[in-house]
Amino acid sequence: MIGKGHAISSTKASISYGWNQEKEAEVVLKDHLAGDTPTEITEEFQIIQSQNERCINNTLSFVVSPTIEDGKSLSPEELGELAKKFLKEMHLQNHQAIGFVHRDKAHTHVHIYANRISLSGEVYKDNFIGKRSQLAADHVAKELGLTRVREVQYEKLQELKEIRQEIKTIHDRVLQTRPKSLDEYISKMKAHKVEVIPTINKSNQLQGFRVAYKGSNLKASEVDRSMSGNRLIPQISQNRSFTRLKEVPKNVLVLNKAVQLSNNLATKIAKELLTGAIKIVRDTGIGMGY
Repeated sequence: MIGKGHAISSTKASISYGWNQEKEAEVVLKDHLAGDTPTEITEEFQIIQSQNERCINNTLSFVVSPTIEDGKSLSPEELGELAKKFLKEMHLQNHQAIGFVHRDKAHTHVHIYANRISLSGEVYKDNFIGKRSQLAADHVAKELGLTRVREVQYEKLQELKEIRQEIKTIHDRVLQTRPKSLDEYISKMKAHKVEVIPTINKSNQLQGFRVAYKGSNLKASEVDRSMSGNRLIPQISQNRSFTRLKEVPKNVLVLNKAVQLSNNLATKIAKELLTGAIKIVRDTGIGMGY
């Protein structure tokens, strides 16, 4: 089961979308609400939201999606219980909320809209809400005996085991040529029919890489941990200088364009470098002052 979430400002439009009868919408959850139309629900939200007018994105929008097979067997009552447990995991029991199930596609999913302002007037913190939504959905799936994301990912990786091994073999061969830049590495991988795709966010920060090969598209780390950005970047940087990288690069050149590293990627590289430094101490027998 997958969970997604973010804060929005378009309360009425979003609730109207959730209530869309063309999508075979059905209300499966209603907490601290009495209205029976998008307009009435929005007005009830606004009464509570008037307690804190400084908050602009004052509605929380979530989508909780069981796997296709799980979704087929879940009744409206069970989907309502799923939505309630999800809100509890997100610590939103003291907030107005409404949930709709959509069955217009093969993939049954639940849209949940919660007031970001609690019944007591407090603003719900939305930092890392996307990641927290994923974790909440995973906890609920485990509690209800539904298929979890990690189980789906494991099955997917097992099915692609041969493809992953082929990509890893090509990656190892390319690294043996000691490419001195990411662009050189990407070009040499492409010569072997493996497309390495940098993931760059709107802030022009490199977050990692994806790999496309024979119709499959995977995160580089899903192919093998050695292909993750936090291991690939230091290795290529060392090829250029022929010395062990000592600090995290401030930026790197990718596709002939200078980009910064995302905070997450920079932190992971820093940990890799620290691990390397510890190995040097052990290998050289330098004392630790004991």
